[in-house]
Amino acid sequence: MNWYTIHDIDQLDTPALVIYPARVKENIRRVLEMVDGDPARLRPHIKTHKSPEATRLLLDAGIRAFKCATIAEAEMLAIEGAPDVLLAYQPLGPKLSRFVSLVKKYPATKFSCLLDDQATGLTMGTVFSTAGLEIPVYIDLDLGMHRTGIAPGPEAFQLYRTAARIKGITPVGLHAYDGHIRDKDLAERKQKCDAAYAPVEKLRADLQQEGLPEPVIIAGGSPTFPIHSKRAGVLCSPGTFIYWDKGYSDSCPEQPFEPAALVITRVISLPEAGKWCLDLGHKSIAAENELSRRVTFLNGPELQPIGQSEEHLVVEAGPDHTRQIGEVLYGLPMHICPTVALYERAITIENGRITGEWKNTARDRKISI
Repeated sequence: MNWYTIHDIDQLDTPALVIYPARVKENIRRVLEMVDGDPARLRPHIKTHKSPEATRLLLDAGIRAFKCATIAEAEMLAIEGAPDVLLAYQPLGPKLSRFVSLVKKYPATKFSCLLDDQATGLTMGTVFSTAGLEIPVYIDLDLGMHRTGIAPGPEAFQLYRTAARIKGITPVGLHAYDGHIRDKDLAERKQKCDAAYAPVEKLRADLQQEGLPEPVIIAGGSPTFPIHSKRAGVLCSPGTFIYWDKGYSDSCPEQPFEPAALVITRVISLPEAGKWCLDLGHKSIAAENELSRRVTFLNGPELQPIGQSEEHLVVEAGPDHTRQIGEVLYGLPMHICPTVALYERAITIENGRITGEWKNTARDRKISI
């Protein structure tokens, strides 16, 4: 039997997202192994799973600090009792007021957020102090991705010093995300990662020389996790490890994680010779990559996607195929994180059978706040 086979597949409507909890637990074990068994070295990003059940498995493994991207993700973590939650975002406008409500509603969780702009820091400080709060902030550093953050140099140094004087916020560390570094060759990836990280170390030393407390450094994502995990005093923020996917299996072959989430689809039509139509449209699999890089079928690796719309995926099967309408395909997503966000729930598979479901609670933009 293949590891992914579902014996009672006739009970499962498609398209469906399925999770294999035994593999999830093994991936958690392996991520801990990569930091020498020390859960304090980890602040995993929960954007991949968005699930209370997966969160509880991480908590059970001793992980206490988490990272997230939305207020809903932060609230889901707090509901599950996560002690330490970083909103890896600079809250502005309505998000800032929602963040205040979040902090007040869940006092047992220590919340923090990012900052990369002085004017925004002043606004945050005013809002937080008016609410009677003092919020830890991490200066968001741009290591070359050019998405958010500030270059690790004199400007970041000055922002950190200024933030230390703003009532309502307390700078506690540096957030150094390098998601643009994803070379398949690990040696080349390490060379680029080390070069991008060097100014961060200098900034930390400069801040300490200024007499400020040593800043905590949160560094990297999934591709650079094996590199940052070997740096003393650095917290790592992988996220995809928990479910893994085809994209990282291909680009990070040195990492030991196993696919733990699949999409299940059925052949629903045979439009012409050699072509199948599956119920796996844009609404069921992340579609940000070009068509050939969205999904691979474990029990049909030869299939080539040739067209996709909202509810349908047409694949080229070849003239000699023998499959019939109703047959099932097990799809490994190229990018699991946005794929999870397309599903309200995931069906759990244990010992080859359907056993329950995990709600993807934090896929929503709002839980209660």
